[in-house]
Amino acid sequence: MKALVLAAGLGERVRPLTEKIPKPMLEVGGRPLIHYPLAMLKRAGIAEVAINLHHLGSQIQYGIGDGKSLGLKITYSPEPTLLGTGGPLNTLRDYFGDETFVLANSDTIIDLDLSSMIALHRDRGAIATVALYKPNDQQDHEHIEIDLDSRIQRLRLIKTRNPFAFSDYPLELKGIDESALDWYMYPGVLVLEPAIFDRIPRTPPWALFSGLLGPMVANRLPVFGYVHTGYFRTVDDLKAYDVIRRDFEIASPSFKHLAL
Repeated sequence: MKALVLAAGLGERVRPLTEKIPKPMLEVGGRPLIHYPLAMLKRAGIAEVAINLHHLGSQIQYGIGDGKSLGLKITYSPEPTLLGTGGPLNTLRDYFGDETFVLANSDTIIDLDLSSMIALHRDRGAIATVALYKPNDQQDHEHIEIDLDSRIQRLRLIKTRNPFAFSDYPLELKGIDESALDWYMYPGVLVLEPAIFDRIPRTPPWALFSGLLGPMVANRLPVFGYVHTGYFRTVDDLKAYDVIRRDFEIASPSFKHLAL
C-alpha cells in the first residue's frame, strides 16, 4: 500500500514563519511537523509515500531526502502551479495503480490507529473511508454526518462564514432519520480505493471534499467514517502552532508510531 502526504500549501495563516520555512518543516517536539504523518504511515506498514511540493518545496525535499533515514521510500510530485487538495491525484494516478491507498495532511499530529481504519474500510467494502473527530471547541466546523453503521450520509461543507452557511451533499436527506445521525469534523486522513480515479475532475485545481467525496456521498456510494478519539492537533494558524508547541513542552504526547 502507498500513500500521499499533502505538503504543497502556502501556509498563509502561519506567516511570517512560513515566509522562510514551509509549514511541513516547522519544528514540533524536536522534529519537523511532516515527520508525524510519515511516522503514522510507517506504523501502519506503508513504506512508499508520495509528497506533493510547491511553496519552498526544495526545503522539504532536502530535509526528508529519499526517506531512507525514516524507513520509507519517498517520491516527490512538484506542482509549479497549485493543484488544490484533490489535484495531486490526477498527477499520481499511475503511481497508485490498482491498489488501496492513504492520503494524509502534512500539518496534522494525530495518534490515529491507521491499521484499524484500513481494516474497517475493507470490512465495509468502502470506496472511501474518512477519519473523523469530535471537536471540543465551539468554532465553526464542517459536519460529516454518519449513521450507526459508520456510513457517511451527509457532508455539510462550509460555504460562507459571514453569514455562516453550509453546502450540503446531498441537498436533501430522503428516507433517513436525521436525528439518528452524529456529526464529526475531518482530521486529515483518508483511505481510498483506485475506483475514485474514475470520478475525479479531469482538470485541476479541485478540492477533495467538494470535488470528490461530496458527490460520492450524494450519489449514495459506500463512503464510511472512522471515529478517532485520541490526540489530534493541526497547524491551521499561528495560534494553533503555539498550542501544539506548548503541548510538547509541558508533557510530550506519547504515540507508539513516533519511534521512527
